[in-house]
Amino acid sequence: MATTRLPILGAGESGVGAARLALLHGFVPCVSDAGKGVDAKREELEALGIACEFNGHTNEAILQDGKALGWLVKSPGIPENAPLIEAARSAGIAIISEVEFASRYAQKKDEYVVAITGANGKTTTTSLVAAMLKDAGKEVACVGNIGKSWARDLAERENPAAYQVVEVSSFQLDGITSFRPHIAILLNITPDHLDRYGDDIAQYADAKWRITSCQTPDDILVLNAEDDLSIERWKSSEKHHGTQARVVAVSTRKTLNALRKNLQKQGLHPWGVAGVDQSKQPQRFTIHIPHQKPFTMTIQELALQGKHNLYNSMAASVAARVLDLRSEGIRESLTQFDAIEHRMEFVKEVNQIKFINDSKATNVNSAWFALESMRGPVIWIAGGVDKGNDYSSLMHLVTNKVDHLICLGKKNEKLIATFGDRVKSTHEVEDANAAVQLAYDLGMPGHSVLLSPACASFDLFSSYEERGHAFKTAVRGL
Repeated sequence: MATTRLPILGAGESGVGAARLALLHGFVPCVSDAGKGVDAKREELEALGIACEFNGHTNEAILQDGKALGWLVKSPGIPENAPLIEAARSAGIAIISEVEFASRYAQKKDEYVVAITGANGKTTTTSLVAAMLKDAGKEVACVGNIGKSWARDLAERENPAAYQVVEVSSFQLDGITSFRPHIAILLNITPDHLDRYGDDIAQYADAKWRITSCQTPDDILVLNAEDDLSIERWKSSEKHHGTQARVVAVSTRKTLNALRKNLQKQGLHPWGVAGVDQSKQPQRFTIHIPHQKPFTMTIQELALQGKHNLYNSMAASVAARVLDLRSEGIRESLTQFDAIEHRMEFVKEVNQIKFINDSKATNVNSAWFALESMRGPVIWIAGGVDKGNDYSSLMHLVTNKVDHLICLGKKNEKLIATFGDRVKSTHEVEDANAAVQLAYDLGMPGHSVLLSPACASFDLFSSYEERGHAFKTAVRGL
């Protein structure tokens, strides 16, 4: 094993984490990155004596080593159809993700893995599940797409955390073969990353559905009963569809009885259900899981308000109940949960103008939730790398709520063409300072300045985090 090389493509957080875990378990990792690499990551690899190359992948590093494994680890940012990936497959090399690699070392005896995916709400729900477990005094690792890679966390611990809460993206799920979470939460499947999936929403939905592909009847799948693409895959007997897991169906629109009847008409029989009763005041949601006392809570007590957050809170509560957390503790966590950085994060109010950082809204659906929740007139900062976006769902919200549109990106033609006649003015800038200063100059008391880009950040920033930090720094400098 000590002489077995493990090629790893990508020297970001995912790739470096995989390299550290590989080193710990006796592999000889070789990291290859098409870019110049982040200095800190390069220095970390070199300090560990891990072989690495930058500014391009070479076949010699990946394909032509007689002692290499029959598989390699690919970082999620590298497309499935990249030339080197296709060459590796042609050579009979299996491609796995860092999440798949990490999962092989994540469980020793009594560890639990909770995995969360979806087009929107992943980070919020992941953080909420982790917070509930921490509040209950459990040892928790909160990892994955949320920030710290799962592989890095495992490499840095003597033993895996008792509870591992993992945010996973569709790109990470593309590379799984045995990843099996005890509890999988599929929040929603809405158009996102269609640039990566060739405008094929079915292919994107199938990628999300892989979160349950290796689950067994001992496992739980928490499913959004209002999400048509999720329900279609639950019903389908096609290859890669359906699930062996016990399903807990969650609805933010129906009562428990109405939800069960609706699903039964479709031939679906959930193991558990969670629904709402909006006819009574105060409104409540209820979770019913076999052999447990029903869990119920007043919706108005939730720290995370808004329609988009109700499902997140309910799904997280289902996971907590499945893990036998006390009802009183769950309620306390739900009422005291702090906001997530870069997700509808209030930054500052300057001369009665509020500034809100929603940089994590990298797709249209996330921006829809942000705009829908706003009260009062909005100055909207949007733009970045368009991922095949269809902005039609935002038309009504922009028409009725947005006064000015500030495009923070290099290619803004589509945004301006779509919304130019629906707002008082449109503007183009290429840095956060200019965007914030212009928003402040345009603003009047009562305005909210909302950074909710609906696009990826990579034209001007290295990540949505960098974009959000730049926005907050500029706001605090006013």
